[in-house]
Amino acid sequence: MPLSETQQQVREMARQFAEDVIRPVAEALDRDERFPAEIYEQMGELGLFGIGVPEAMGGPGFDTLTYALVMEELSRGYASVADQCGLVELISTLLVQHGTEAQRQQWLGPAMRAEKRAAYCITEPEAGTDVSGIRTTATRDGDGWRLNGGKIWIHNAPVADVGFVLARTDKDAGHRGMSIFIVDLHSRGIERGPKEHKMGQRASQVGALNFNDVVLGPEALLGEEGRGFHMMMSVLDKGRVGIASLAVGIAQAGLEAAVDYAQQRRQFGKAIADFQGVQWLLADMAKDIEAARLLVRSAAEKIDAGENATKACSIAKCFAGDIAVARTADAVQVFGGSGYIRGFEVERLYRDAKITQIYEGTNQIQRMIIARELLKHGART
Repeated sequence: MPLSETQQQVREMARQFAEDVIRPVAEALDRDERFPAEIYEQMGELGLFGIGVPEAMGGPGFDTLTYALVMEELSRGYASVADQCGLVELISTLLVQHGTEAQRQQWLGPAMRAEKRAAYCITEPEAGTDVSGIRTTATRDGDGWRLNGGKIWIHNAPVADVGFVLARTDKDAGHRGMSIFIVDLHSRGIERGPKEHKMGQRASQVGALNFNDVVLGPEALLGEEGRGFHMMMSVLDKGRVGIASLAVGIAQAGLEAAVDYAQQRRQFGKAIADFQGVQWLLADMAKDIEAARLLVRSAAEKIDAGENATKACSIAKCFAGDIAVARTADAVQVFGGSGYIRGFEVERLYRDAKITQIYEGTNQIQRMIIARELLKHGART
């Protein structure tokens, strides 16, 4: 299905922003591991956060496909910046679908304007892929709660103002014993671990959060008690489309760099683009990136149509993450020794790509989900 005029306009706006604002500083952000608050403020002004938030709630009201287009273009500039867009999309979706009017008033607008920084807090030492293993607890305390436990590898943890924390509220109820709490991360009893130093996407801040008898009022509970696991999982299809789009953007940036370099670099008296070996590398990069892009769009359209999109989203995320790693490696190969040196874009892209096979559900888990959906619903599309 061709893109609508609005989708094309939004894509062009995101592309121009990435080209003019993000890409020129990507190398410095990677080197310094700096949180680019000024870029996020500009994105808030342009409406690039909370893309799916309805107009009635102060958002642009765009669909999942438009979100995917924006994520790809931002990632072409720098994946860490796109990652922030994806994070805001997840928490804004939770607020739109499950938040009270008071919760949306307090957190939704500020998050979309980049006035408040959010963290999506699930992962623990014994609960990464296996979310059922979480040990953070919220116990009743009068009409409120007391939160205890810890989270690791949390995006934005070193800088966040608010955390959407998955905690166990009934130790005997399995998946049905978890709830989500909106936690002011400046509250008494919260300790932040140091900022982690990562292989890639180094400008996105990651760290630990520890909760020591944190007092929460009744208004901190998001949605229904005991439905937290299902609520968190319900936004993952959209989240996986976002990460798949981000992976496509990384790979696309690598292809563009490789095509340009292959036409400039000369060996044996001619451009290396004239050699069939290099041409085939470029061709394989292009075909896999286009295939990943089409898988992403198909998954997004299924979500927008209200169809069961779980298999499509897992296929898109798994394929796009794998090709991002493989094809940025090819981009490094085209650059030769230069591609192995800090300061060349393809070196950073290769490092940035790896996490797309891991977060938002590892690609091994995506294969399990795809198989489960096949065995449950059959192979026919």
